[in-house]
Amino acid sequence: MSSFLRPAIEGQDPLISGHVGHAYRPISSHLAIAPPVSVVIPAMNEAENLPYVFKTLPAWIHEVILVDGNSTDDTVQVARDLWPGIKVVKQRGKGKGDALISGFAACTGEIIVMVDADGSADGHEIVSYVSALVSGADFAKGSRFANGGGTDDMTPIRKLGNRVLCAVVNAKFGARYTDLCYGYNAFWRHCLDKIDLDCTGFEVETLMNIRVVKAGLRVQEIPSHEYVRIHGMSNLSAVRDGLRVLRVILKEQGKRRTGRRRPPAFAPGASRGEVS
Repeated sequence: MSSFLRPAIEGQDPLISGHVGHAYRPISSHLAIAPPVSVVIPAMNEAENLPYVFKTLPAWIHEVILVDGNSTDDTVQVARDLWPGIKVVKQRGKGKGDALISGFAACTGEIIVMVDADGSADGHEIVSYVSALVSGADFAKGSRFANGGGTDDMTPIRKLGNRVLCAVVNAKFGARYTDLCYGYNAFWRHCLDKIDLDCTGFEVETLMNIRVVKAGLRVQEIPSHEYVRIHGMSNLSAVRDGLRVLRVILKEQGKRRTGRRRPPAFAPGASRGEVS
């Protein structure tokens, strides 16, 4: 996968033709990219939160895909009002993993970004994820505990559980993660062929993190700040979801690696560690 970088030129059309026929999209005052970026947002009854989510999404995004988990509120209509041209995917199954898999299948961009619909993620950070990918990473992994990251929405017991499970994954799979159970990530679309997602629940994030390491993909952690959910109640359960994550870890440990592993890369300054 090749990508092309050059500075954005002031006063120039935002979508100018590249030397191989690609269009360049400025993502900052100093950087423009050719690869189109798709943002996948799984949502169920998040109509009140979507305005906060969409107002932070960069205008240069190629497409936004909302995976609707059979919402009973105005989630779909609000999304269409906020982002004309949005692609809406009706989720047929249940669970976050199932929603993400459905959303990924609908993407046409070369880069895919996962964003939660509860307002906890800052869309302005997407530029950091995309920059890491076009600079050589295969998988840009958000971390609340890398230098520069943070969280306003984790209880002490959840922090402890995340730390313990992260340490287990690092020890068992040779990773150097500082955060494990976080859903703000980005990756090249071709990575999906190598990680072959096959779980439906919240633990899909852990499964992705394990399989990118097993596949030998280049990982770069991106410091990210998690905010408190704006409206509604979270469905997370520290004990229940922790046990599901642990089961995924143990199951993956018994499987052969899908490729030769190479040391993951990390961000500068970070801790090691039906479509309508």
